[in-house]
Amino acid sequence: MNLNNRGSKSIESSPQMYARIAGVIGLITLVAGSFSGFVTSQVIIPGDAFSTASNLLNSEPLFRFGIVAGLFTQIVFIFYVVILYKILRPVNKSHARLMIIFLLLSVPIFMLNQLNQIAAIELAADQMHAQMMLFLDLHRHGEHITGIFWGLWLFPLGYLVFKSGFIPRILGILLMIGCFGYLIRFLQAFLFPGSEATVWTNPALVVTHISELCLMFWLLIKGVDVEKWQAEVRKGS
Repeated sequence: MNLNNRGSKSIESSPQMYARIAGVIGLITLVAGSFSGFVTSQVIIPGDAFSTASNLLNSEPLFRFGIVAGLFTQIVFIFYVVILYKILRPVNKSHARLMIIFLLLSVPIFMLNQLNQIAAIELAADQMHAQMMLFLDLHRHGEHITGIFWGLWLFPLGYLVFKSGFIPRILGILLMIGCFGYLIRFLQAFLFPGSEATVWTNPALVVTHISELCLMFWLLIKGVDVEKWQAEVRKGS
């Protein structure tokens, strides 16, 4: 028996367990990612190079920990999407593959982008404030580029959830709408710089975060409708 068959047999015996594991992993990524973003927002003062440099030097261990938390988020998120792939593959294999490809493409971009923050620490120590702010700006733009794939993966995910029948359809609709949150923010940042700074200019981003959070909690608390999930498996076999 090959590994794919083993994985398939394993999830068929306990789809509810896989759903709950996905919920736990999703919430871990949420906590780690939120911590990383919070640290960045507290240390970096937009437009104030001196205060930012001072914060970086005085809070360097915390800032580095935030960088590590961001990297950890991406590693754990890989496991999240792989489990979602196993759960949703019976609905449509092609869309499930598209979902996992989009998400996995975002991981190396995000990780390489973290080097800009490391460079900013070194430049702050050398009192090269202008160059430090340049690298921090590059990091911010890198996050927007990563957001292209953070948005794109949500559409096939939402479609699969909507079509599944074993997870509420409303979550699928919200996820498909939420896909535009990151895409709109990317366009705002690159075509209309500064307009992405407030959530009021991009209400879709609110739907993005709500839909992702609701899916994680639903998987953790309710899981999937096992009978309907098994029906989808039989339909595809």
